[in-house]
Amino acid sequence: MGGIHGVAQKLLVSLDDGVSKDEVDKRKEAFGSNVYEEKPPKGFWVFVWEAMHDLTLAILGFCAILSLVIGVLTEGWKEGWYDGTGIALSIILVVFVTAASDYQQSLQFRDLDKEKKNILIQVTRNHRRQKVSIFDLVVGDVVHLSIGDQVPADGLFISGYSLVIDESSMTGESEPQHVGKDKPFLLSGTKVQDGSALMLVTGVGMNTEWGHLMAVLGEGGDDETPLQVRLNGVATLIGKIGLGFAVVTFLVLLLRFLIKKRFQLVTHDALEIVNFFAIAVTIIVVAVPEGLPLAVTLTLAYAMKKMMKDKALVRHLSACETMGSATCICSDKTGTLTTNHMTVVKSWIGGRVWSESRPEVCPELHELVLENCFQNTSGDVCDGEGGKPDLIGTPTETAVLSFGVSLGGNFKKVRSQSSILKVEPFNSAKKRMGVLVKDGHGTIRAHWKGASEIVLGMCDKYLDTEGNVCPIDEKKYRELKGIITTFADEALRTLCMGFRELESEPAEDKLPDNGFTCIGIVGIKDPVRPGVRDAVQLCFAAGIKVRMVTGDNINTAVAIARECGILTDGEAIEGPDFRRLSTEEMRKLIPSLQVMARSSPTDKHTLVRELRALDEVVSVTGDGTNDAPALHEADVGLAMGISGTEVAKESADIVILDDKFNTIVVVAKWGRSVYTNIQKFVQFQLTVNLVALVLNFTSACITGTAPLTAVQLLWVNLIMDTLGALALATEPPTDDLMKRTPVGRKGSFISTVMWRNIAVQVVYQLVVLNVLLYKGKDILGYDTLTLNTLIFNVFVFCQVFNELNARDMEKLNVFKHTFNNITFLLVILFTVVFQTILVEFLGKLADTTPLNAKQWGISVLLGAIGVPLAMLGKLIPVPAESSCFSSHSSDNDEEDNDGYQPLPQSA
Repeated sequence: MGGIHGVAQKLLVSLDDGVSKDEVDKRKEAFGSNVYEEKPPKGFWVFVWEAMHDLTLAILGFCAILSLVIGVLTEGWKEGWYDGTGIALSIILVVFVTAASDYQQSLQFRDLDKEKKNILIQVTRNHRRQKVSIFDLVVGDVVHLSIGDQVPADGLFISGYSLVIDESSMTGESEPQHVGKDKPFLLSGTKVQDGSALMLVTGVGMNTEWGHLMAVLGEGGDDETPLQVRLNGVATLIGKIGLGFAVVTFLVLLLRFLIKKRFQLVTHDALEIVNFFAIAVTIIVVAVPEGLPLAVTLTLAYAMKKMMKDKALVRHLSACETMGSATCICSDKTGTLTTNHMTVVKSWIGGRVWSESRPEVCPELHELVLENCFQNTSGDVCDGEGGKPDLIGTPTETAVLSFGVSLGGNFKKVRSQSSILKVEPFNSAKKRMGVLVKDGHGTIRAHWKGASEIVLGMCDKYLDTEGNVCPIDEKKYRELKGIITTFADEALRTLCMGFRELESEPAEDKLPDNGFTCIGIVGIKDPVRPGVRDAVQLCFAAGIKVRMVTGDNINTAVAIARECGILTDGEAIEGPDFRRLSTEEMRKLIPSLQVMARSSPTDKHTLVRELRALDEVVSVTGDGTNDAPALHEADVGLAMGISGTEVAKESADIVILDDKFNTIVVVAKWGRSVYTNIQKFVQFQLTVNLVALVLNFTSACITGTAPLTAVQLLWVNLIMDTLGALALATEPPTDDLMKRTPVGRKGSFISTVMWRNIAVQVVYQLVVLNVLLYKGKDILGYDTLTLNTLIFNVFVFCQVFNELNARDMEKLNVFKHTFNNITFLLVILFTVVFQTILVEFLGKLADTTPLNAKQWGISVLLGAIGVPLAMLGKLIPVPAESSCFSSHSSDNDEEDNDGYQPLPQSA
């Protein structure tokens, strides 16, 4: 094909200018779009079909058919179709409501999944470097790849340096592959482990190797979350108890009926026995709380959708609930606590400090500084609108490029004056980046730029304002270290620049790391984000400890940590010192540790591992490729959406789309909301379960009849399962959530507070319903059908008002924020309206009779009394829940500080 240039020629594209904007649509038509064909989403009727496969509902369906047949045979069509049809209609209603709920969630998850895959890619188009969506990539595009990027399509290597690709997702080989001109093939879906390169796109979408793989394999969905697994266990246990109750209820009802009939049955009695069986099966339906997993899914789906609006993209469902138990946040500094809008505000060049004014130095030094700024970079300077330069690159890179432009430098001119021979890209382990260049006179120079103390350690000389080479003796070294410290104390990030002339290109791949001449130190201002201090204080009030883990100089880190309110009376340590400690020493230090500076990804991983060993629930932020192990190790990994690499995002559970610390606090609030909403629903459902089971069981044993029929129990099941989940799972978070201590790793899900609230309601409802059941005729003088209808009505209204009680498990005022949740109000309204229709107009189907105004008043009043009773119940003291949040140092505060004195104020 004539090599890369031959391929580009055949694709009618210039490797320098890239694709023209006008050609994009034509190329999509010719070569396809960069999207993968997915399985069509499951339709609504598929969910209906799946809901019909519920075993208990299937048994009930069989009962409905049997009841209908026997009813018609014994009583004729006019009267005999009611019981069977009533059960069948109830089943249909349950099936359709469940299917509608599941279908709605599947649509939400699909939208979120699409958002997860939408990555921004840097390409050259119309001779300008710019960002486009991965879905807009076309064959012929020239893509810029750097460390941590995902290769967005199949393509060929054009040019680059030290490019190492992780192809394990495609080939299964864990050994990274070196890609260059001799091995130029790049595969979609692989990750850039090191280096940088330009790539020519040759295949997109289904025409890539990844696309072919996708055609064969279907992507799996989210696994069940830990809480869903736990609640499935609870549901199974309650279901078994319900099964026991149902079997005993059926046997008791059958035995009493047979004794009453003296074991002499007629055809008509078969309908009664079928009804007994239907009641027993319905008790199982009521007892099996299938609404528990549904409530978790509903809550998570609702939270995920709302969190997306709050700039947090949830990649793994379980992270929502885990974040609610977080006791510790390990946060990056740059871009998370700070704005990530960096500018050089101070510099040391030519032997003196320059604040606002432009450094006045000799032309030779001026050119060296510009060469370091413009050649030793992965960024770019393009012509922007109105003649203003458009800076592309990381915030640190753009700050240095802007500094070079402010010195009067012309990016393209400087780049054209020398050619790049070798590049060592920046990574968080080396904390520096280097370049080897050769100018027009044949002079070869190596440049380093990076962490001040690291690059300064490579230098043994510096240039003064006249361009004279001066040695760095011990006194000068202390002076330069003092300048770095002074800059850092002013909360400035410091970078040091150095160069060295070489006689020839080094044989090995790496650049030399000694004998350099220091040409400057720059101080970069990265202001703290507005509202960070308040957000940190909110975390402390909520029992969540915030720690700063940064690669910056310790003085800069301490200054920023004090400004954010993170460093109070705790300790700050540097990564190299931290990793020298033994495990025992680490665990003594960690409870009081608030800042770790100059940390490597390994240090961050170690810190997270040790925090988890101390039973902390840890969330950690990360943006680099090397942060992946720490993000994996943490209970909740938070990747940065703007500054984060694709590798970091893939390893994370949640992507913070705006990189703000305040958003992390919002995520914690949503996590607590998810956890609390599920607890509210469990409290509500267990109350209904216990009352329905005990009422029908005791009545069957004592009177030989069940006051709640199969149709009535199915309606109650709908109220407490799907509708209850909808009402309580969609409660929005309140600020009060952040005033509680976190649950932690070992906190009990069903708390003593919940058991207290359940007990109060169960006792009240059973007393009221049993009084009506056994003494109702004497007190009120109603006939059996009217009394049973009243019992059913009172029972439903008790649940309506209990739903209100469940909105807050501890506070007396359950009406607060009620009108903030429209879903809750609609569910309550629907329940009341449908209950009215069921009692007043569908009596034949539901075994009810219309009630008068007085009887409706009694129903509502007895239900409403449950609200003040619940409030009084909340005044009953319960043993305090053991929260997992503690500093772990309360027992040995004195020991913890031995040998680890806090840094002096000057630091």
